[in-house]
Amino acid sequence: MDTTTSKKSFLKKIIAIILGFGPGIFAIGYTIGTGSVTSMIVAGSKFNMQLLWVLLLSCLFSGVLMFAYGNYGLITGETALYGFKKHLKFGKGLAILIIIGITFGQWNSLMGILGISSNIIYEILSLNFEGLTAYKYETVLTTAIVIIVTFYLLMLVGKYTFFEKILVIFVTLMGFSFIFSLFFVQPLPLDVVKGLIPTIPDVSGGKMLVAAFVGTTMASATFLSRPLFVKGKGWTIKNLDQQKKDAITAAILIFIISGVIMAVAAGALFYEGKEVTHVLDMANTLEPVAGKWAVTIFFFGALSAGLSSIFPCLLIAPLLVADYQSGQLDTSSKQFRIITFIACLVALIGPVFGANPIEIQILSQVFNVFVLPAVILGIILMVNSKKVMKTYKTGLAVNVGLFAALFFSLVISYNGIIALTEYF
Repeated sequence: MDTTTSKKSFLKKIIAIILGFGPGIFAIGYTIGTGSVTSMIVAGSKFNMQLLWVLLLSCLFSGVLMFAYGNYGLITGETALYGFKKHLKFGKGLAILIIIGITFGQWNSLMGILGISSNIIYEILSLNFEGLTAYKYETVLTTAIVIIVTFYLLMLVGKYTFFEKILVIFVTLMGFSFIFSLFFVQPLPLDVVKGLIPTIPDVSGGKMLVAAFVGTTMASATFLSRPLFVKGKGWTIKNLDQQKKDAITAAILIFIISGVIMAVAAGALFYEGKEVTHVLDMANTLEPVAGKWAVTIFFFGALSAGLSSIFPCLLIAPLLVADYQSGQLDTSSKQFRIITFIACLVALIGPVFGANPIEIQILSQVFNVFVLPAVILGIILMVNSKKVMKTYKTGLAVNVGLFAALFFSLVISYNGIIALTEYF
């Protein structure tokens, strides 16, 4: 009796911890979607663990930025873009530039996410219904329409807590799926250690993947939306310590889950000389050891990653516009419904034209890096302004982290420009 009670109590504690996760769950939802999954799998299959250092730095800087934006929101009671517009001389132009840049990147990403998620569902269905093979395009497009319409309808009735609970479910499923996958295949320990030494693969596509890594892991939308989400959680200046722990936990989980995905791909594909170019190729990550179960296990995790990203990607444009206008997001407004509807139409472009979602996803992540320096510069100016922060003083360690993140983002942006010129 005591054993049963203790087991139930332990299970309740685990569920409570998962459900008690704060705004950091949105950070994971924004960051580890099909964009991150795709980038990690392609990198693992092509370059083993060579780009692990990029992931580590990106997650480190992401933690600093989430902490800085979260603190700014709790101390000032303002959201980011509204604060830029209000306090900086060039803030209005900077805010508009950021809105355009992030919306472009996130909507392109949404196109890839929907394409990959629809293809995953098609591959699973075709395993059980062979007749669907002749109708791939129609099945993928129909699935994409059903997914995006469902999510749009959910957007119209949801509130912050509703979105948070949905994301908790998808992110938890995703994490466990990929961690379970790691039991089947692993890279060599020496390769993991070597991956922490900064090097860029001197081959075609190497620079592109480095930029994509940073674009998906240091997602500008994650930082800008944090003040809104900490307010939506009901946190105040009394929750500064909780906000700090939430940011650190989110950054660590992003690194662990993303690293696991790369490791699984490296262990299963790199040593076999296989690369990922299409959605079905991702199932090959586990097929050598798990057989047909590979498709189910791996695609289940990838699908969870995709679905966990759709909510944040649909939210980002109305969220940024509302942030710029007044710092308040009204999910029942006409403006919210119109902007999210346009986002849904954009998301369908890839499936309608039958584009390769893998390529769309990688490219969209590269575009995300170009707005990153502006997002980092904005928060550096804000958290070091006595007028804005009043009696609160930003610590030396945080400032060092922010300036290092700015330098890193400029280097990666330059690398991204070179990668795109080589691609086109």
